[in-house]
Amino acid sequence: MFKRAIGRLYKDYLPPALLIVAFVGFWEVAVRLLSVPRYILPAPSRVASTILAKQSLLFGHTLVTLGEIGAGFMVALIVGVGLAVMLFHFSILERAIYPFIIASQTVPVFAIAPLLIVWFGYGIIPKVIMAAIIVFFPIVVNTVDGLRSADEDAVNLLRIMKANRLGILVKVRFPAALPFIFSGAKIGVAVSAIGAVIGEWVGSTKGLGYLMIHANAQLQIDLIFAAIFYLSVMAVGLFGLFSFIEWLSLPWRRV
Repeated sequence: MFKRAIGRLYKDYLPPALLIVAFVGFWEVAVRLLSVPRYILPAPSRVASTILAKQSLLFGHTLVTLGEIGAGFMVALIVGVGLAVMLFHFSILERAIYPFIIASQTVPVFAIAPLLIVWFGYGIIPKVIMAAIIVFFPIVVNTVDGLRSADEDAVNLLRIMKANRLGILVKVRFPAALPFIFSGAKIGVAVSAIGAVIGEWVGSTKGLGYLMIHANAQLQIDLIFAAIFYLSVMAVGLFGLFSFIEWLSLPWRRV
């Protein structure tokens, strides 16, 4: 079993790791050979030194952004799953609301952020709302599809046994929808940083988005790349966390 685990580890993670190493190596060599100014494109080695030198600063702003992402995700998860259940059970509500949910994705988030700042100020609320908006759509759509994927024979059996809608939802439909919910959650949590960072760009005094804007004004491009690195690690970590939670919650899907 140990050899199989090592083999799977190499298969899953070695190719992307080698690709990243090759990309970073090419970037380093190209910047040095072409003598690219550091205020245009810093070398990876300089970005790494900035990460080490500014780790306390970066970590403090990361905690702020992570809190905004976590709050926004929880709001989107609770509201999204609840709304999806209502849309599934009430077809009139689905026909009335579903087009607006789809249309909401056509509105650029940059157009919404300034309005949220005007309405709610420069605190955490606009960033939480922005993160929730990004996460909301995949959770609703995937949950509705998951509820529809339930085994109709099992549903009919429970109806014959006089089960009500709540019993059918809890015993059949919701378990069937869990893989879909996790899929939507993983997609949403991976991109939720976009909403929080845009909110910080428009109006904030802390967070990685604010740090990037502040660094850009001072031509500290290496610090911008350091913040991007932290955002990328955060997104990958959150995706991995929910993949692990999914693995624990759905033992019948384990390979």
